[in-house]
Amino acid sequence: QVLLVESGGGLVQAGGSLRLSCAASGRTFSWYSMGWFRQASGKERELVGAINSGGGSTVYADSVKGRFTISRDNDKNTVYLQMNSLKPEDTGVYYCAGTNYGRTRLKMEEYGYWGQGTQVTVSS
Repeated sequence: QVLLVESGGGLVQAGGSLRLSCAASGRTFSWYSMGWFRQASGKERELVGAINSGGGSTVYADSVKGRFTISRDNDKNTVYLQMNSLKPEDTGVYYCAGTNYGRTRLKMEEYGYWGQGTQVTVSS
């Protein structure tokens, strides 16, 4: 069982930066690949990006490539989402998710563990 808790959301102006953190419980965090998803009001939840269990492989949605970076610290049981050059369309609730498959996973249904979400609002 893995419990995930996100933090770091908030209100930022367009062009600004935020770093989200997702702290995981459990001693097997290093076995899990992790993903970040977001959901804007009235829209479906979508993948932002994902990282494999070892941290050496990442994938990103086209909309965030070059602006967002996912990393993880397995000693701290934490995964991060660094968001730069934020745009109003990045506004939404951001969720971290975990799966006990070691390789990166892209689909929501492949993730069995979810955090409660953290709100990110980007003003124009």
